[in-house]
Amino acid sequence: MGRRIVGPVVTFAGVAAAFAYVGSVDPNEPGHYPVCPLYGVTGVLCPGCGGLRSAHAFVHGDLATALGANAAAVAGYLVFAVVWVIWLVHAVRGRPFRPRVSPLVGWSVGALALIFAVVRNLPFGSALAP
Repeated sequence: MGRRIVGPVVTFAGVAAAFAYVGSVDPNEPGHYPVCPLYGVTGVLCPGCGGLRSAHAFVHGDLATALGANAAAVAGYLVFAVVWVIWLVHAVRGRPFRPRVSPLVGWSVGALALIFAVVRNLPFGSALAP
């Protein structure tokens, strides 16, 4: 079983290390992280803007602030967690894990990200802006 779970365990360790770093180095304080290139050049929020602040709040258990900084990122954290658990269970049972995303799901996620990005840049969608 040892070799089968290396992938999920190493992936978890990497993600945990990244969240630990973002949890300990506050992105709300200027100078710790680079500015989003799209936002820096155009002033337009991309779908990922606020993701580090969201992760920082999420690590500290402040779900309301995490959702306010970037609700799409929080949804991504939860989707990752579910997929990772499924991957780990498959590895423990010795079954291959081959996630498949249908084109419809891929296009739908892309469309939702685009809609999220557009709406959060409009006056009525300011609640979605970090």
